[in-house]
Amino acid sequence: MTIAFQSYTADTAPEASKPLLAGVKAQFGFVPNLQSIMAESPELLAAHGALWGEFSKTTLTQHEQQVVFMTAIYENECHYCMAGHTTMAKMQKLGDDVIQALRNGREIADPRLEALHRFTTLVVRDRGFVADAEVQAFLDAGFTRRNVLEVVLGVSIKIQSNYVNHLVGTPYDAFMKGNEWTKPVAAERLAA
Repeated sequence: MTIAFQSYTADTAPEASKPLLAGVKAQFGFVPNLQSIMAESPELLAAHGALWGEFSKTTLTQHEQQVVFMTAIYENECHYCMAGHTTMAKMQKLGDDVIQALRNGREIADPRLEALHRFTTLVVRDRGFVADAEVQAFLDAGFTRRNVLEVVLGVSIKIQSNYVNHLVGTPYDAFMKGNEWTKPVAAERLAA
């Protein structure tokens, strides 16, 4: 990244971002690097937090929400978010086999989670132009029309954070130690 972006604290942030960062710190106990950079735009920081809060209220379980997030992250090749969500998924006791499948773009053994993984992959790759047969397969796996739209909400959150991280080169936070990530395909490309 050649254009540097500032990391803000609750003291140094633009005035409208100060209470938002204070809220982030109260929620997590610290301000993650992503939010400290997003503070440059109070509107983005507020929107990101609001969407995250709404997604947490969906009918998808915590584990299903992580599948949506980590699938979008994998497709968008976001190193920072994959490390962060790997850490969160472990804290939420998502199975290590599921976490590793998501980090490596592989099939998940659990049929319901795999149906969600596949559908989310198609939403991201096809930019929402998912074939009717694929939507029906998702519904046939026990999901609802509401879940279809909830996946779009989860993907939209990751578009925000993933794209910001790509633009600004957000450094890993200390809590992510040991969960750093490079997309396997990207790693193979670099080695070639």
